Amino acid sequence: MTAIQEDGLGRSVGLWGATGIGVGAIVGGGILALAGVAFAASGPGAIVAFALNGVIAALTALSFAELASAFPESGGSYTYAKKTLSGEAAFMVGWVVWLASIVAAVLYALGFAAYASFAIAHLLRAAGSSAPVWTESRGGLLALAILATGAYALLLYRRAAGGGMWAIVGKVIVFIVLIAAGLWALVDEPRSSIASRLTPFFPGGSIGLFQAMGYTFIALQGFDLIAAVGGEVRDPRRTIPRAMFLSLGAALAIYLPFLFVLATVGVDPGDSITARALEDPATVVASAARNYMGPFGFWLVIVAAILSMLSALHANLLAASRVALAMARDRSLPHALGDLHRARGTPAIAILVTSLMVVSVLVLVPNVAVAGAVSSLIFLVSFALAHGINILMRQRGGGSGEAFRVPGLPVIPIVGGLACLALALYQGWVVPSAGLIAVLWLGIGFGLYFFFFARRAGVVDASAEGLDPDLVRLRGRAPLVLVPIAKPASTPAMVELANAITPPRVGRVLLHSVVQPPGMWERGDLAKQLVDVESIQDQSHFLSHTSGSTPEWLTTVASDPWTEIARVAGVHRCESLLVGLGRLSRETMSTRVEGLINAVQSDVVILRAPAGWTPSSAHSVLVPVGGRRDQSILRARLLASLSRKRPRQVTYLRVLPKSASERDCREAERGLSRLARDESSGEVEVLLTRSSDALGELVRASKKADLVVLGLQRLARHRRTFGELTLRLATETAGPLILISQK
Repeated sequence: MTAIQEDGLGRSVGLWGATGIGVGAIVGGGILALAGVAFAASGPGAIVAFALNGVIAALTALSFAELASAFPESGGSYTYAKKTLSGEAAFMVGWVVWLASIVAAVLYALGFAAYASFAIAHLLRAAGSSAPVWTESRGGLLALAILATGAYALLLYRRAAGGGMWAIVGKVIVFIVLIAAGLWALVDEPRSSIASRLTPFFPGGSIGLFQAMGYTFIALQGFDLIAAVGGEVRDPRRTIPRAMFLSLGAALAIYLPFLFVLATVGVDPGDSITARALEDPATVVASAARNYMGPFGFWLVIVAAILSMLSALHANLLAASRVALAMARDRSLPHALGDLHRARGTPAIAILVTSLMVVSVLVLVPNVAVAGAVSSLIFLVSFALAHGINILMRQRGGGSGEAFRVPGLPVIPIVGGLACLALALYQGWVVPSAGLIAVLWLGIGFGLYFFFFARRAGVVDASAEGLDPDLVRLRGRAPLVLVPIAKPASTPAMVELANAITPPRVGRVLLHSVVQPPGMWERGDLAKQLVDVESIQDQSHFLSHTSGSTPEWLTTVASDPWTEIARVAGVHRCESLLVGLGRLSRETMSTRVEGLINAVQSDVVILRAPAGWTPSSAHSVLVPVGGRRDQSILRARLLASLSRKRPRQVTYLRVLPKSASERDCREAERGLSRLARDESSGEVEVLLTRSSDALGELVRASKKADLVVLGLQRLARHRRTFGELTLRLATETAGPLILISQK
């Protein structure tokens, strides 16, 4: 017997730690790598390009702040998609965001390697030595990039927040020095000289401006990474929005004056930043700093670049590993990625796999430009999705009164989403390889999900819906549960079970009574039927209202109740059908019940319970299972619904033949443990036995439980039938029993 329980990461990150993640990801790396590209495309107008990108980023930060405040969990856009979209759509969003952070980490690892090798070569030449060949070879750059990736992966493995604050503080100080020195140099410059260097301001026109915006938007990406680690932030509803706005504001406060300084005192009179950038966009920032600060300014830029690339690498590795962690917890990625190191409490396997992915992409991506283009495009798409998700969440009543709210909704999310989509489309058109890589990654993710992850992910998602009815509401669903009730004595158990499996406030319960037509009445039958219907109505309404739900009532006339139940279920398109039977005989199960199950296109739940029993009295639940997962999704939703108000002790039982080998037992126990973790939240037990009398083992175990939940087998294509073991268990035991059949 094995106990299963999952732990989570602690909330150890405060306001400054969260702001540091955002500042570390945004400030420095993007502008130093891409300022030359922006100046080449739009000249001094690059200042406006960055400012406009800042507006778009600010609009996006507003949506992210509301989402992160409403759902303070790790995972970022993936978590928000999971709350408001289907499980499949959430996986694709998470898959995209994971790639975006991975490729962004690749961009900054390569950027660090380029600047570090350049600095090493320059120092050696200044000392009179020749630079080694590896400083200019692709192999040398890859080695440095992999070394940096491994070092930060080790930091993340050792500590939940991963460290790296020294690099963030250091680079901010360097940028402040560069800006202050430039502004000081501007004091002695005549206005006419400054104006001449800024003329023409838009040499590339509007097209050049849009090109600069598309190329450089990633320089303002990073505030979203705070949301990706939201599950580790203290007081998240207040801290996350503040940290986002502080980090984005700090980035713009550095970027805009820095670009202005570069475009003015960074070039000589008569020269222009556009010409410098067209000659060599990679070194334009360093050469501009040398122009007004001499060699000291040149080396400051090199130092700032190295620190910026390292802190951005750290932030993206952290965010990517947390996205992988969140997806693994939902079984959208292999479950092992969701395991935490026992001693350190860090997602060691998620960090390792993410780092290996970064190293793999490092080897495959030809240069920094392609990495930047791919990352920028994917982040823009994910930001547009975040705007749409925010609108859906607000329309469906998501978020608490304490959550941050975007003003002017839906105008701001619509404007921000359209701006992100427009830039993404432009980026895909200008850099076709970026669009191709993005489409290829989506195709790979689609295949992996539906062939390997979909079944387990669907089970975990169903359990989440059962535990959290708000999840059903936020996804825009309103499931209808049909409950035929024929006897007043069964009403309490049926109504209570119906209320348990129906999501409050959004789900609907349709209570159904079938009355026989006049031609089939005997003396007293009509009066008895009407009395029963009235009694059932009174009890069901009282029980439903005390639980906070409002049922609907339907009475129909038919000669065959079973056929009528199937007809009503089809007409009303019921998601679930709950049937109560006082006694289960072989004839009833093999003909009536089996025929009903195969006649309806809905999940079927069959309750057999003694008089006076109700689901609330079931504290221990036995779940006998075989080696298949036919009923996993429905069973997970049912068990979670039963445990919504009060935890239940759930035991999964599998009986193997007496002749089963030790190897077969070990494999079966591993499979049973995985099934239990997928279907049940909290602590559950798994029990594996070997016996030549499987029914006897099940009967003995059922006597110790308050409720047995048993799934039906699929013995024929598109047909649910009762196997011999199910028939015997249902007919030879008298305790509470729920049979389930997933549509």
